[in-house]
Amino acid sequence: MTFAALFPGQGSQTVGMLSDFEAEVPEIKETFSEASDALGYDLWALAQNGPVEQLSLTEITQPLMLTSGVALYRAWSQADGQAASYMAGHSLGEYTALTAAGSLTLADAVRVVRARGRFMQEAVPQGTGAMAAVIGLDDDKIEAVCAQVSNDSGLTIEAVNYNAPGQLVIAGHAEAIEVSLPMLKEAGAKRALSLPVSAPFHCALMKPAADRLKMELDAIDIQAPTVPVIQNVSIRPETNVTVIRTQLIRQTFSPVRWNQTVRSFRGLGVRTAAEFGPGAVLCGLARRIQTDALHFPLGTREMFFTAVKEINE
Repeated sequence: MTFAALFPGQGSQTVGMLSDFEAEVPEIKETFSEASDALGYDLWALAQNGPVEQLSLTEITQPLMLTSGVALYRAWSQADGQAASYMAGHSLGEYTALTAAGSLTLADAVRVVRARGRFMQEAVPQGTGAMAAVIGLDDDKIEAVCAQVSNDSGLTIEAVNYNAPGQLVIAGHAEAIEVSLPMLKEAGAKRALSLPVSAPFHCALMKPAADRLKMELDAIDIQAPTVPVIQNVSIRPETNVTVIRTQLIRQTFSPVRWNQTVRSFRGLGVRTAAEFGPGAVLCGLARRIQTDALHFPLGTREMFFTAVKEINE
């Protein structure tokens, strides 16, 4: 079986996440303990007790979600779950995939993504940037509105998250986003609404963050992954270390082409995938993109062991 392991980005974190794994799946707590040692604080206690406001801070969310994904993948392997033929991650999830595939050590990965979160937050002054979700409008029409607003205003506004057919996120200067919303609705969008985020991720305004991130990535060892990881920038399963490092830097200010990534699964022979994270966001998106494939969320112990059994049969 050609099986893909999917790793989510920010947004699926909740207080109490993965709590029902604690008693029976030791790999979860063991992985969190390893990450906590690298970070200098108790990540499991934070995940279980919150507060939610702290879990939502980007520099905490990123190592938290990465650790969750790696922990679930380690538990999956220990439970004799189907070995992954390919891995892919949404934004931050790309780092999780590379860690699960042995390209990054967990200690290096959680420290790098903590810095990544801080750099992305600090790249744009608070209130200067914004993001918005656009539902029910073709990608090319959204791109055309962004181009028009950018040309007219001289401000940055770009399509940044190609999540699924009819679901795209834009980012840029707050003023440009505000101007675009009624234009997108006039162009036929069912909904065009601002998102409650702290920075305009994955657009050109993130280039200062990428410059700082390069220094962090240049300082750590990156190995060839044991499983090919489909990177966000190229939408290809990369194994070359130089390419991986370069594209991790570019990913900071480049679009997340998740729609295209999942579409690429057909050509790779992938018909079954599981989401290694506390939620089911990527499974929901993937079901809309690759309708003839099976997608399994793993966020609860029951879901996890059901998926191990069904996929192995």
